Amino acid sequence: MQHNPFDLQADPDRHYIWDHLIRIDSDAWVLGDWAAIENDFAADRFEGIRCNHSHNPDDWVIAMARVEDYRDGWLAASRDFLKKQFVGLTHREAVYRRCRLTQIDINGDRALAHKKFSGTLPLADGSTLSGSRQTLYRLHRIEGVWKIVGFLGQLPLDEA
Repeated sequence: MQHNPFDLQADPDRHYIWDHLIRIDSDAWVLGDWAAIENDFAADRFEGIRCNHSHNPDDWVIAMARVEDYRDGWLAASRDFLKKQFVGLTHREAVYRRCRLTQIDINGDRALAHKKFSGTLPLADGSTLSGSRQTLYRLHRIEGVWKIVGFLGQLPLDEA
């Protein structure tokens, strides 16, 4: 399991956001447990933008106008992920090996979290799970609690 890089006492906002976008989301993902994360969203403000693995904004679309649309896709993708058999790794370990969140920009009651996915993991059938991408989560502090209001997903990840 990854360690939260943001100190709870010195940086409680980033600590909270990391905990929800990495630890709680990853654990829910490998259990297919939407109920564990549904309260992390501001459903009345939500929109999901799919960037279609393109740097060109002309290729981006509002793919999820409602949090329910995101939920349905999230659950289907979780079920597909859980069908994979990793060599020497649990599903939870596989998620943690491929994702990281080290940059969270905060300006007042708004935040932008840069969650990145990369790495190649061997599968039992001889193939691999690979690819690089990032998701930019948009969050608002609502009544003192950080809530996801949207994201830009499937953005290319250019790593040096």
